[in-house]
Amino acid sequence: MKLQGIYPPVTTPFQHDGSLYKTKVHHNVEKWNQTALSGYVVCGSTGESVMLTPEEKFDMFGWVADAAAPGKLLIAGTGVESVRETVMLTNKAASMGYGLAMVRTPHYYKNLLNGDAAQLTYFRAVADQTKIPLMIYNWPQTTGVDISCEAVARLSEHPNIVAIKESSGNLEKVMRLLGEVSKGFQVLVGSAPTLWPSLTVGAAGAVLAFANAAPYACITIWEAHRTREVEAAEDWQHRIARAARLVTVKYGVPGLKHAMDLGGYYGGPPRLPLTTLGPEAKREIEEAFADLRG
Repeated sequence: MKLQGIYPPVTTPFQHDGSLYKTKVHHNVEKWNQTALSGYVVCGSTGESVMLTPEEKFDMFGWVADAAAPGKLLIAGTGVESVRETVMLTNKAASMGYGLAMVRTPHYYKNLLNGDAAQLTYFRAVADQTKIPLMIYNWPQTTGVDISCEAVARLSEHPNIVAIKESSGNLEKVMRLLGEVSKGFQVLVGSAPTLWPSLTVGAAGAVLAFANAAPYACITIWEAHRTREVEAAEDWQHRIARAARLVTVKYGVPGLKHAMDLGGYYGGPPRLPLTTLGPEAKREIEEAFADLRG
């Protein structure tokens, strides 16, 4: 399974009463289908997965699968704290046509889980029972758990664990992973501000929240990398820098959803307790995205 290219971890559209908005799921996916995105990640962190019930996750899996164009790889965000529920969600997604599961590091009981032994146990136990391969998802800024390169290298030997999404933005760690994992194991990144540098050192692709709002900019950097157009890649990396930081680091999901609204996608409101942005934050995002629409 090759995971090259750009994958957006799609946002979850909500109506203003907080319920899922099926029509807007189809609207966004059909619009993304017109781009060269390699596939879609459903119910990841950007999809506010921690706010969704299992039944709502199944709805999202199904709606995106129904709307996705042929050839788009479907990746399900299924990682939760227990092995049992993660396996259940993953195998349900597999039955709905998903080819890969993105599983984040468990982290709630940090004093017990913030170490190699616990992480190895979790991922091996999940991978032993799932019908589709796994991609480890590491986002230490949020989880407080940073899976070590040594643990990932050992997990890369498991036949059902095929990749990692490394979202720390730490280029040195990306380079270490590439040097230590088993042959064929793929390293993807989750940080738009470090997309081009990560590709240059060998990352296979990226899962980028920023791509929800600005897919063409991300695809342009990927294509420039693929065709070895260094100046173009560097130029576009510079262009997206401010906008990418605003909708990931500074304002997160509410900021990203506002940027999507600007570009003709449906962002809409986040789910409480997340709230929509105020006027000043919206203006800041509008200025940053003024040259990135289309």
